[in-house]
Amino acid sequence: MKGKLDPEERVLPQELPPYYQQTSDEPYDRHEYRFHLTNGESIMFKNYQEVQAKWFQTPDLFKSHIQILDKKTNKSKGGFK
Repeated sequence: MKGKLDPEERVLPQELPPYYQQTSDEPYDRHEYRFHLTNGESIMFKNYQEVQAKWFQTPDLFKSHIQILDKKTNKSKGGFK
């Protein structure tokens, strides 16, 4: 047989490749969140941290799902004339 037979030397690299931990310091605000309850009611949230906190504070019996919505933007009606 040719080559090394020790699997650790064949599979695992000696150094881990570089990776990104964070791409931007700007706040991420492209979505809004609607928290749906089992009774049909819903609550809107502007950021993920708030809806996540509400999810974990609500008993399983009352929570249904979280809907992710695109934020509405004001687009100007400019352009070519």
